[in-house]
Amino acid sequence: MRENPGQVEPSLSDVPALEVHDLTVAYRTQPVLWDVDLALPAGKLIAIVGPNGAGKSTLLKTVLNLVAPTTGWVKIFGRPYRQRRSWVGYVPQRGSVDWDFPTSALDVVMMGMYGQIGWFRRPGRSHREKALECLEEVGIPEFADRQISQLSGGQQQRVFLARALAQDARIYLMDEPFAGVDAATEDAILVLLQELRSRGRTVISVHHDLQTVAEYFDHVVLLNMRVVASGSIADAFTQSNLQATYGGRLTILTQAAHEFLAKGPADINA
Repeated sequence: MRENPGQVEPSLSDVPALEVHDLTVAYRTQPVLWDVDLALPAGKLIAIVGPNGAGKSTLLKTVLNLVAPTTGWVKIFGRPYRQRRSWVGYVPQRGSVDWDFPTSALDVVMMGMYGQIGWFRRPGRSHREKALECLEEVGIPEFADRQISQLSGGQQQRVFLARALAQDARIYLMDEPFAGVDAATEDAILVLLQELRSRGRTVISVHHDLQTVAEYFDHVVLLNMRVVASGSIADAFTQSNLQATYGGRLTILTQAAHEFLAKGPADINA
């Protein structure tokens, strides 16, 4: 979407990639997010962690304007989502997708370019070539013509990552991209996220594995309806913040995370 030429675009280095202010979301009468305030930096790999029912997926959907907030606002690089729609890529939870829909992996990837192509135009050769490049980037170009229902769970996740890449977004929202995938796919996803960071892109990912937060991410948001802590791994991913986030539900995963923390910031970031 082209910005209004009469408006002065702020320097992207001066604004957060994602800013959330006074955000409250409720389903019927049940609050899911409460007074959430966040300012997340650009060019980082950012994990959102918290217990089940903490509002992690709801936060992403609210940013994407899929869920209406009760109060508060969201900005992407200083503007409302409707003005930054083309800047945002989204990878949903794999379990939320109808994988029986009769379409190929290549067609799914090209769906990420409909903002460029137009919904009522057919993709051209250049779009197909770009989609193939994105499939190659996630390591599955040989499955371009395979029906998505015939792919493994890890391959399906890579297809959705390729679709997000095809958008050439500046900020990527991912809902548990590592969940339920094999080790090879997990490694491939991590390499891709690091490549996106090297290009100056921002990735905000809901993540469930506390053992890998310090290894995979630069920045963490600890969420349980409210923001418990947000900051660099060294500053925010602490035992006390984890305990405040998970309470009695914090079990063996915290013990594993504590082993990372015991190494100290120098070792974590080495």
